[in-house]
Amino acid sequence: MLKDYTKKPLTYLQQSDLLQQRNMVIHDRPTALSALSKISYYRLSAYWYPFRQRDSSGWVTDNFIAGTSFEEAVNRYEFDRKLRLLVLDAIERIEVSLRTKLTYHLAHQYGPYGHTDSANFHPRFHHAHWLSELELKEANRSQEEFIRHFKNHYRGFPRLPVWIATEVMSFGLLSKLFRGLKHQDKRIIGETYELHPKTLADWLHVLTYVRNICAHHGRLWNRELAIRPVLQGLDKNWLPSKTPTNNRLFIILLIINQLLKVNHNNTDWQKSLENLIAPIIANPLLRQSMGFPSDWQTHALWMSHPKNFQSAEKEITV
Repeated sequence: MLKDYTKKPLTYLQQSDLLQQRNMVIHDRPTALSALSKISYYRLSAYWYPFRQRDSSGWVTDNFIAGTSFEEAVNRYEFDRKLRLLVLDAIERIEVSLRTKLTYHLAHQYGPYGHTDSANFHPRFHHAHWLSELELKEANRSQEEFIRHFKNHYRGFPRLPVWIATEVMSFGLLSKLFRGLKHQDKRIIGETYELHPKTLADWLHVLTYVRNICAHHGRLWNRELAIRPVLQGLDKNWLPSKTPTNNRLFIILLIINQLLKVNHNNTDWQKSLENLIAPIIANPLLRQSMGFPSDWQTHALWMSHPKNFQSAEKEITV
C-alpha cells in the first residue's frame, strides 16, 4: 500500500550526523560538509548504496558495512564523473563520424534535399514524423550562425540541405535517420564501420541512451542498463564467458572502442580509460559490478581489430 512521503529536509550538518549514526566513517567533517553542499546527499547516496548492510532476509538496511567511509563514496562519484566525460568524448567522435558518412552518402545518392523525400527511405519508416521533428523542432530552435545565414539568404527554411540538416540533428534523430534508410543504403554505411547494418542500428540506439545518461549527469558506475545491445549473431567474444553480461558498463565500452577503432580514433581514448578504470576495478566487487571480466585488458574485442560480425543477408526491420 502506498504511503505519504513525510521526510523533512535536513541541514548539511544533520545529513552528516545521520550518516555517522548509520555507521559511516567521516574522517574530515568540514570537507564532508563542503561535499554535501556541492554534490547533494541524494546524488551521493547512489554511490554509497552498494555499501549498505543487508538483513537476514536479504533486504537492504539503512546501516553501512563496517569501515565504509564518506570519502570513499565521494571518490566513487568523482570517478564516475570523469568516466562520463570520457564516454561523452568518445560518443561525440562517433556521432561526428556518423554525421559525415550519412551526409556524404545521402547527398551523393539522392541530392541536397533527398532526406526530405519519403521515397528514399524504408516503407515502414515514419518519415513524416521524423522530418517534422527535424524541421519544426531541431532546425527552428537552433541558434547556430549557419542557420541564421541560411534563413537570411535562401528560401525554404526550415527545409535545409542535408549537409546543414545533419548538423542540427540530435544524436537520437540521427540514429533514427540511419535506422530509416533503405537496406542498401544502411549496408553501404554499415560497411564503413565493418558492421552489419542491423548491428550498427542497434548500437546507435544504445549509445543514444548512454549519451543521455551522461549528458544529464546520471550514474554510469554500477548501473544496470535499461537498453541493452542485442548480441545475437555476433562473434563468441561478445558472449559469456568472454564478455560476462550485456547489461553493464563493459559492453558499452567495448562497443565504443570498436566504433572508434575502425577510424583509428581510439588509441588515446583507450589509454585514458584504462588509466581511469584500472585502480577502481582492482577491487573484484567493483569490477564485477561494472561487468568487467578479470582479463579485460587482454579481451579479444578490447585489443583486436573489429571484424567479428556475421554478415547475414537479412532485410532490416525498421
